Amino acid sequence: MLKWLEKVLMPLAESIGKNKYLISIRDGFLVSTPLLIVGSLFLLIANFPIPAWTNWLESVKINGSTLAAYFGKPADATFSIMAIFAVLGIGYSFAKQMKTNPIFGAAVSIMAWFLIMPYGVTGKVQIKGVSDPVQVFLGGGLPLGWVGAKGIFIGIISAFLAVHIYSFAERKGWIIKMPAGVPPTVVQSFAALIPAGLVITVFFVINLFFGFFKTDVFTIVFKFLQLPLMNLGDTLGAMITAYIFLHLFWFFGVNGGSVVGAVYNPILQTLTAENLEFFKTGVGQGHIISQQFQDLFATFGGCGSTLSLLIAMIFFCKSKRIKELGKLALVPGIFGINEPIVFGLPIVLNPTMLIPFMLVPTLNIIISYVAMSLKLVPICNGVNIPWTTPIIISGFLATNWVGALLQAALLILGVFIYMPFIKIMDKQYINEEAKATEEDDDDSLENLSFDDL
Repeated sequence: MLKWLEKVLMPLAESIGKNKYLISIRDGFLVSTPLLIVGSLFLLIANFPIPAWTNWLESVKINGSTLAAYFGKPADATFSIMAIFAVLGIGYSFAKQMKTNPIFGAAVSIMAWFLIMPYGVTGKVQIKGVSDPVQVFLGGGLPLGWVGAKGIFIGIISAFLAVHIYSFAERKGWIIKMPAGVPPTVVQSFAALIPAGLVITVFFVINLFFGFFKTDVFTIVFKFLQLPLMNLGDTLGAMITAYIFLHLFWFFGVNGGSVVGAVYNPILQTLTAENLEFFKTGVGQGHIISQQFQDLFATFGGCGSTLSLLIAMIFFCKSKRIKELGKLALVPGIFGINEPIVFGLPIVLNPTMLIPFMLVPTLNIIISYVAMSLKLVPICNGVNIPWTTPIIISGFLATNWVGALLQAALLILGVFIYMPFIKIMDKQYINEEAKATEEDDDDSLENLSFDDL
C-alpha cells in the first residue's frame, strides 16, 4: 500500500511543485502577505474584542472622523486593494518563470487588468417617496470591490495572459533595438515598447468585444468561474479532502502545504477578504471556511496538529529519545514550526504515526465547522493573524474567548488521540535504549581481560 501511494503521490507532488503557474500564484501572493499582516494589526486594534475599548475609539473625534476610522485606514490601504498587490506579484513572478523582464511583466499585468476593468461606482441612495434605497450610478472611478477580493481571479488570468503575450513578442524578436552606447535602462524601455503595445491591443479588443454585449470580463468571470469555485471551496468536504492530500504529501516527505496550498489558498484568501468586508460593513455574508479557519483551527503546532503530539511525548513517554526531542521541539511547535518532529521523530514514512497524523486535523476541522455552523463559536473575523501566533491567543483574536476555549479542547483531544500511537513508539525506543545500555556495559573496562588482547 505504501509503495503504491508513493508511486502515485510523489510524481504528482513533483509536477505540481514545478508548475510555473502554481509557483507564480504562490510567490505572487507573498508580495501582499507582509502588507496584509501589518494592516491586520491596525484592524485588530480598531476591533479588539473589548467593548469599552471600541466604544472609546468611536468616541474620540479627530478632524471630523473617529479614531476608529483612522485605525481602519491601514486596513483599507491593504485589504481593500489586495488584488493590486497580488496581480503585481504574480506578473513579476510569472515573468521570471517565462525568462523575460520581471519588472515589465508586473507592469503589463497591472495595465492589462485595469484595461478590462469596468470603471464606475454605484451606491444606494434614498429617494423621496420610495421606501427602500435605490442602487444608482454615482460616477466614474475604480470600484474597491474589483481591486479587492472580487477581482483576484480575473487578475490572475490577466497576469498570465499579459506576460504570455509579452514573452511571445520578445521571442519573435518584435523589439526596438537601440545602438551601442545607449544606457541599459533606455534599451530595456524601448525594447518593451512593441511587446507592451501588443498586450494593450489584445486587451483593448477583449474589452471592446464584451462591451458589444453590454457586459465586461470581470462580471462574467466572477459569476461563472469565481463564485462556483468559492462555493466549492467553502465546504467542509473540500477542506477535508484538501487536508487528506496535504498530510499524505507530508508523510512522504513532501511539503504538503506548498503543494495543496498552491491550488487551495487563493480560494481561502478570497473567502477571508469577504469575511473581513462582512465584519467591517455588514455587506455580503461570512464564511466558516477561510484562511484563518485553516491556520487557527485545523492544526495546532504545524501539519498534523503536532502540538498535541508534543504534549503527549513530554508528559506520557519515558524513552529519553522521545522526551528530549519533545522538549527541544516544544518552543518551535508553540509557534507552528514542527519540522523537528516531522523529520526527527520521524513522522515521514512512519506507518505507526500516519493514522493520528491525518485523523487529528480532520477531527479539528469537522468539530470546528460544526461548532461554527451551530453558532456556538463565531466565525473568523477575517483579520490576517499570522499563522505563528500561539494557540489560545490566536483563537481569541480571530473570534472571542469561546474560540480560544475550542482551541484548547481540540488540543487536549489531539493529545488523547496521539497517545496510544506514540506509546507504541515509546515502548520500541525504550527497548532499543535498554539494549544499547547492555551493549555498552559489555564493552566496559570491567569486562576487559588479557584474553581479548
